[in-house]
Amino acid sequence: MNNEELKLRVGSNIARLRRERGLTQAELAERINYSDKAVSKWERAESLPDVLTLLNLAEQLGTDLNTLTGCAPEIPEPEPMPEPAPEPEPEPVPAPEPAVKKLARRYTADKTVIQKLSSILVWVVALFLYMVLDAFGVKNLWLLFVVAVPVNAIVLLSLRSAWKLYGWNRILISIIMWGFLLTIYLLLLVVGKVNVWKILPMGLLGQAAILLWFKMFRPVEEEAHE
Repeated sequence: MNNEELKLRVGSNIARLRRERGLTQAELAERINYSDKAVSKWERAESLPDVLTLLNLAEQLGTDLNTLTGCAPEIPEPEPMPEPAPEPEPEPVPAPEPAVKKLARRYTADKTVIQKLSSILVWVVALFLYMVLDAFGVKNLWLLFVVAVPVNAIVLLSLRSAWKLYGWNRILISIIMWGFLLTIYLLLLVVGKVNVWKILPMGLLGQAAILLWFKMFRPVEEEAHE
């Protein structure tokens, strides 16, 4: 098999397995930390991933390397066995009634639903604390709902990082930083003893650091192997 035939096999297998699992090129690229352009090149047989990337692709697509490359080892055909001597035909036995097969169902959790439920839980906790503390006469309890914003972002960031979904990281980290700075700003504004405008330069510097951090990491496009 030459290099062009291998590209065609790998590209068609990646496209077929990706569609069978309901993934877009962008979603598959995000899982393996590549760009969607690289996935598109592979599927069009314009380039060929390296071995480590092929192993990662096989894992994400739920298959093995042989299936992905179409290079399954050939199994030699067994030698023909001599025909046995004819035996007397047995008396017919009534066939048993076919048993009803029970189909086993597999359930997978919807990640989008999990994120929504986690966000609802954060706001339920904030509302519960508001009701409890309000019963004791605590003032300025509206700050709890301001704090709930960055806390919600922390929960979503933790879940998506555990699932290796990094598409929203920059937005979520920015929400966490600005949310806590806003909380500090409002708290100091209530106290009225500190110049709260000193917090604004901290937020601008923090946002610049976040943008530079994510700009430092760029997806790598796989070049064609000669």
